[in-house]
Amino acid sequence: MRRREFITLIGSAAFVWPSAARAQRTATPTIGFLRPDTPGAAAEMLAAFRKGLSEMDFVEGRNLAIEFRFAQNNRERQAELAADLIRRKVDVIAAPGSASGALAAKMLTSTIPIVFSTSGDPVQFGLVASLSRPGGNVTGFTDMSSEIVPRQIGLLHELLPRATRFCVLATRTYPWIDRVTRDAKSSAASIGGQADAVFTETDREIDAAFADLSSKGFHAILVPDDAFFYGRQSQILTLAARHRMPTLYFSRAFAAAGGLLSYGPPSTDQGRQAGIYTGRILRGEKPAELPVARATRFEFIINLATARAIGVEVPPTLLALADEVIE
Repeated sequence: MRRREFITLIGSAAFVWPSAARAQRTATPTIGFLRPDTPGAAAEMLAAFRKGLSEMDFVEGRNLAIEFRFAQNNRERQAELAADLIRRKVDVIAAPGSASGALAAKMLTSTIPIVFSTSGDPVQFGLVASLSRPGGNVTGFTDMSSEIVPRQIGLLHELLPRATRFCVLATRTYPWIDRVTRDAKSSAASIGGQADAVFTETDREIDAAFADLSSKGFHAILVPDDAFFYGRQSQILTLAARHRMPTLYFSRAFAAAGGLLSYGPPSTDQGRQAGIYTGRILRGEKPAELPVARATRFEFIINLATARAIGVEVPPTLLALADEVIE
């Protein structure tokens, strides 16, 4: 080979190699992870999400990048954060546990795939056309826990047979408030009682609500999976203990941290399923062709230490139903 040809070849390689390297770097997919709360409150969900991704052979830092966006319990920020992820041209937007975040993203893009997990009916919320045929660029997972209120009221009644007044603690912006309130009222009526929604929009209103509940004659509280409460676990548990108010929560995390009862799907299922679906989309499947997955299991947790502390005796029949009893 002549010297001039060799120099030309080296020059050509110098031009090609950096381009190939750039192509290799940009080939690593990027996920936008959108949550309505804080990193601390979302830690369990994120761990489950990463587990689902790993089942599809995607590991952050190895063959995947994740852009995190947390709205810090400010619902209005979700649209702004979704818009930022879209500007960054992420490959998939994942909003586990945040139907409102997924809807905000859907309103801004019809091309970037969006994966949600939620507790209510995603058709009612406008996320998908149907569960079996989502259509468009959105799919995900629902545990339909907004439909289990009758079972939750039944468990509270078995714990407190003389209880007649039940409170559903929620915010007016909770997407499933109409369904939850309607089911609570009808379930309470079927056992000769009544149920009412008490709305709280701020930390101060949560304090006031618990202070007023006993004086207003409520016997027990039901706390649904309203995203507003995700970052307020400590406050709510402290108030329930202080006012000795029997309370049933939507998530095992509350019972494990000192809540009296919890009944609902394992919270990790939402994150894991969202991770699996995100991985399947990264492998080439289309959201429109991925039916919305549904929960297949629910867990009932009793915290006996809390029951003793607030003076509630748990009947043996209820203990026998529990998936876990925390001593």
